[in-house]
Amino acid sequence: MKFGLFDHVDNSGRALAEQLTHRVEFVAAADNLGFYCYHVAEHHATPLNMVPVPGVFLGAVAQATENIRLGPLTYLLPLYSPLRLIEEVGMFDHLSNGRMEIGVGRGVSPFELNYHNYDPDTAREVYGEALEVLIEGMTQDSLSYTGKHFNYNEVPMELRPLQNPHPPIWYPSSTRGGSTYAGESGFHYCTLGGVEMAKANIADFREGFAKAGKPIGADTPFNGGVAVGISRQVTVAETDEEAMKLAGPAYKVWHASLTKLWRENQVEGPTFARNAVDSVEKAMEGGAHIAGSPSTVKELLAEQIEALGVNYMIIAFNIGSMSHEDAIRSMTLFAEEVMPDLEAL
Repeated sequence: MKFGLFDHVDNSGRALAEQLTHRVEFVAAADNLGFYCYHVAEHHATPLNMVPVPGVFLGAVAQATENIRLGPLTYLLPLYSPLRLIEEVGMFDHLSNGRMEIGVGRGVSPFELNYHNYDPDTAREVYGEALEVLIEGMTQDSLSYTGKHFNYNEVPMELRPLQNPHPPIWYPSSTRGGSTYAGESGFHYCTLGGVEMAKANIADFREGFAKAGKPIGADTPFNGGVAVGISRQVTVAETDEEAMKLAGPAYKVWHASLTKLWRENQVEGPTFARNAVDSVEKAMEGGAHIAGSPSTVKELLAEQIEALGVNYMIIAFNIGSMSHEDAIRSMTLFAEEVMPDLEAL
């Protein structure tokens, strides 16, 4: 088992400059504690994500860390010029000394795409072409591509990534179709949601991956060759009662940001938003949030790891209004008193 971090960098209610400074310190602490990777979200025009240009934010994080791997989960490919993204990936992979992980997706929020004057109905096909261009440009000395949405003719590729042939590519999904696609594409993968839903998604991913045979991108140290991950929110404190006191208010703020656009537009959100319940107690019942003392957290996560058969857990410690000090304390308790035993599973 390996453990990484996921972060929406959602609006905490504090001054953004202070929040971003603390986030860099948070990831530096995670680096020292031995976490595998820090994955950051990309969302737009929503308090769910205050780093809508993840490359800029991660550039600062890279300079404050040495070993932890870093990457967007995910880049919303329809919103990028593929050529510009190839250049950004090349820059960042060298800037981080080959620590980049690339998450890709088309975007689950039509509102966010519309804010960019982008038609959500074409997002899937644009995503597909953009991904083809990205992989071609990262692996060739010049880029030539002819498609419906993108065309390039012998563009010199001066900024090839440091990793060979390119950084690992990830695809998160909370649906069975998306999970199958991730497997068949040879991507590293993570899902979320309750245990039963996650179990079905993971089974579809594994079936799809059996066809791919191996993941694309640079080699990674996951058992079985590919990351099969689950995303969970975790709050650790000295006692169960203290952990719940920390988790409850922070979760409420995070959930309000998660559902804001869907509530304001009075429509039902995507699968992950529909399944995100409105209290930490409900989230714990479904297994999406784990809060408690180190012994409680260890027991509950071990049960999930066994039930799901995952080899990677991506944890969000820093959510909503959680204070910087409480988030670091939670992560430190996890790393020192929970993670060593679970890594052996």
